[in-house]
Amino acid sequence: MPTPRKPLAKRRRTAANERIYAIGDIHGRYDLLRQLLRQIEHHERGLGTTKKLHLVLLGDVIDRGPESAAILRFLRDWAKNTRGQFVLLGNHEEIMLRVHAGETRLLDPWLRMGGRETLQSFGIAAPEPGSDFDPRLMNDIFEALTPELMEFVRKWPLVTRSGDYYFCHAGVRPGIDLTKQARSDLLWIREEFLASSVDHGATIVHGHSITLSADIRSNRMGIDTGAFCTGVLTALYLEDGDWELLSTTGADACTPRETA
Repeated sequence: MPTPRKPLAKRRRTAANERIYAIGDIHGRYDLLRQLLRQIEHHERGLGTTKKLHLVLLGDVIDRGPESAAILRFLRDWAKNTRGQFVLLGNHEEIMLRVHAGETRLLDPWLRMGGRETLQSFGIAAPEPGSDFDPRLMNDIFEALTPELMEFVRKWPLVTRSGDYYFCHAGVRPGIDLTKQARSDLLWIREEFLASSVDHGATIVHGHSITLSADIRSNRMGIDTGAFCTGVLTALYLEDGDWELLSTTGADACTPRETA
């Protein structure tokens, strides 16, 4: 459902002739992604024409929810057949890639973060976190998460930018130039970024840190609304100096907890 446009403390603008829809953390909720894409399509039809239309997914499309495999396959096919999408890498994709590359010490942390649900979506009988390690599980992972699919994910960028807006998964390190941000901060940072009111040189559009409604501040716009648990998946429309929020209607009764 749309939310009325509101001004930021400082007026920001996208690059000229760019219309952008940024989507927060999906976390395995393919059903909500389909709903939100229909809303975006309807919203976009009500606007005038533009030279460039971009959809930016802010990472963490996998884990926790039940349909990570379907999302990854959809995004792969979508990228082959249309233009204008930017799927950014999130910390959950980073862990998945490292496990797939053979870092077995990260398997149990990944299972605890929601990787168990991802493996189940690929048809793998994943163990409970903390179970004894079974080497056969890695063979199942290598077979189900194909090299083609993992190479597609590995190519996702960490950031993208349009005018005064800078898009990344988790946030940025305050006081560090945007061109010199560390990979670990772009994927994992939380409190140091969330508590900062400094001007980062652009408005940071991010996910990673859950709030029950979009967290709009003078220097950042957080749009992870805990979709895997709340049923609320949020998109941010940006064009020139305007912005607006779109979201699915949450029907799930839960209070999401930050785990990673």
